[in-house]
Amino acid sequence: MASGEVTVTVRLIRSFEHRNFRPVVYHGVNVEQTVREFMEFLKQDIPLRPSLPPPFRNYKYDKLKIIHQAHKSKTNELVLGLEDDDRLLLKEESTLKAAGIASETEIAFFCEEDYRNYKANPILSW
Repeated sequence: MASGEVTVTVRLIRSFEHRNFRPVVYHGVNVEQTVREFMEFLKQDIPLRPSLPPPFRNYKYDKLKIIHQAHKSKTNELVLGLEDDDRLLLKEESTLKAAGIASETEIAFFCEEDYRNYKANPILSW
């Protein structure tokens, strides 16, 4: 693996209320690319993955947030922590490296509108 390439887990979040998510592991992710470039790659890759159910493959993902970084503390939130948005939400113009993405980082990919609605009213449905 090249020095600028890492393994990251992308948690596709389909529903915050229903805790509906699927992890997808990506190897050889170039941390020198921008967050926008990585999101474009994900948007092209996800619909082509037969292992994902159709609702996950065809969803309107548009935001990335760091869930967990190797050797750092983990949130108790089951789907995605609602705190530290200013630090953990990835800015599209930033490189993955500058955003803090390193090997074994877990990041969430979700619809920002869903996240804002859930954050305003964090109710879980069973």
